[in-house]
Amino acid sequence: MKKIKIAVLSLFIGTSFTSCNFLDKEPTSLTPETFYSNETEAFSALTSVYANLLQSPFYGSDYLFLIGGDDLEHFGGTGRSPRTGLICNNANNADPLVSALWFDLYSGIDRANLFIENIDRTPDMDAKLKVQYKAEARFLRAYYYSVLVTCWGDVPFKTTSTQSVNNLALPRTNKQVIYDFITQEISEAANNLKSAADLNYLPGRISKSAAWGILARVCLFRAGECYRDNEQPNEEKRKEYFTQASKFAQMVMNEGHDLAPNYWDVFIDLCSDQYNTTAKESIWEIEFAGNRSTDTRTEGRIGNIIGIPAPDLSSTTLKGKDNPGFSYAFIYSTPKLLDLYEKNGDTERCDWNIAPFTYQQSTSGDRPVVSRLFEYGKKGTLKYPSYEYGPLDIEKTQAESDKNRARACAKFRREYEKSDPRAKNDTPINFPVLRYSDVLLMIAEAENEINSAPTPLAYECINKVRTRAGIAPLANLTKDEFREAMKDERAMELCFEYTRRFDLIRWGEYVQKMNEQAPIAQAGIQWTQGPANVYTYFKISSAYNYFPIPASEMSVNSEIKINNPGW
Repeated sequence: MKKIKIAVLSLFIGTSFTSCNFLDKEPTSLTPETFYSNETEAFSALTSVYANLLQSPFYGSDYLFLIGGDDLEHFGGTGRSPRTGLICNNANNADPLVSALWFDLYSGIDRANLFIENIDRTPDMDAKLKVQYKAEARFLRAYYYSVLVTCWGDVPFKTTSTQSVNNLALPRTNKQVIYDFITQEISEAANNLKSAADLNYLPGRISKSAAWGILARVCLFRAGECYRDNEQPNEEKRKEYFTQASKFAQMVMNEGHDLAPNYWDVFIDLCSDQYNTTAKESIWEIEFAGNRSTDTRTEGRIGNIIGIPAPDLSSTTLKGKDNPGFSYAFIYSTPKLLDLYEKNGDTERCDWNIAPFTYQQSTSGDRPVVSRLFEYGKKGTLKYPSYEYGPLDIEKTQAESDKNRARACAKFRREYEKSDPRAKNDTPINFPVLRYSDVLLMIAEAENEINSAPTPLAYECINKVRTRAGIAPLANLTKDEFREAMKDERAMELCFEYTRRFDLIRWGEYVQKMNEQAPIAQAGIQWTQGPANVYTYFKISSAYNYFPIPASEMSVNSEIKINNPGW
């Protein structure tokens, strides 16, 4: 892996940022008049479009707090006061994280517009490479808009770069118009992207597979927009969107992807700076690198914000299993997720996704980690490779574990990091935007919705995912039964990958499923690891189907006078 850094000074933006791992370029500055003089500079400019994905308002940190609250995950941890914002569902339109994400997305769009307008000026550049770069920028612009529409609905829309500080106010454009743009833009761009095979299945760059998979996801969400707006479904239009989703997802099936033999393989790769070591499952990742020990500054917070609780030993010289990496473990599962795994006999995904243990420290010296405290029945049963601590490991009683069924997310584990010693808050762990298992489940869902009953292809796709997890295949289900099984399968397979909130919204179930958790949390019988008021995180109204338009935007944009419903 290359560990790189680039600081790009973008016209009208004036901010520095770091690039994706695929670039090896010295810091430089650009304006349209002085840049694009050669192929290397064009590549740097393209990297500036990717770079917004890594920023702290987005996958670098804060996005995890914005969309992390759903019926399977919540802001948790013993004695923690509620965090302000969407994850605890106590936000307002002045939420700084909401405002920062809005700005970051529009910054990425403006950089994409600037790139698309200027790439053709690059002299002596290979024509095919120029077309490919433009396609990547077009995809990223469409992706930024897809996040805006998914979060906010109708938003300001423009496809030209900002050329003046005057007349910047823009009205909101109907989201259906933007959906049409996203669909056409990604579909056309995909024709000129490299295949995943051409990229050696390295998922940091946008491939045809990534484009088609994301487009399938967009089509599925669009099919559920009627539920978000409490409108009568237009079944003809919904069938059209499901058909598009199935078509684009099936195109990914022909690109050489497959599921890794073990569920945890892809996540160990994410944590240890490796790519698809056992199968071509990971399709698109946001790449992070470094541990604040060098001038390489492309670190993220995956594994630190969300991961197994671990002590802060960053001020010591301890390494390896003595210091498996600090995690605040802000993100906890709800008992509902554990119940779902147990109902399906799904121990392999359960043991990886929900913390089966916590790290225990010595009481002397630098207090290294010397053992693990396991949940009941988990000691000696884990199938994946992990640090071994020996006879000091202990296990809770069944009664102790039964009182604590809301446990930390364990999907992103710092003990697999290659950098040592590990920094306190910064990690090189990549974020998985799209995996092949998600593509298979999208096909299964769409095929079931298009037809009067699940098709053989629908069964083939969902059962491939279930077989990898070691649970029984599905058969002989009605359309409604298959739909419910598919929803559970997405929960068990994709939890903590930040798809659940938007899945519930497009199914028209977000408010209902959240509110169902409130009395369970308030009873507290299975929720001892959360603050006393954790139940309030689930008592939401329909306003939370949308993000609020930031007050900072409305204060300067005279064309936006009305916020989203409830805000």
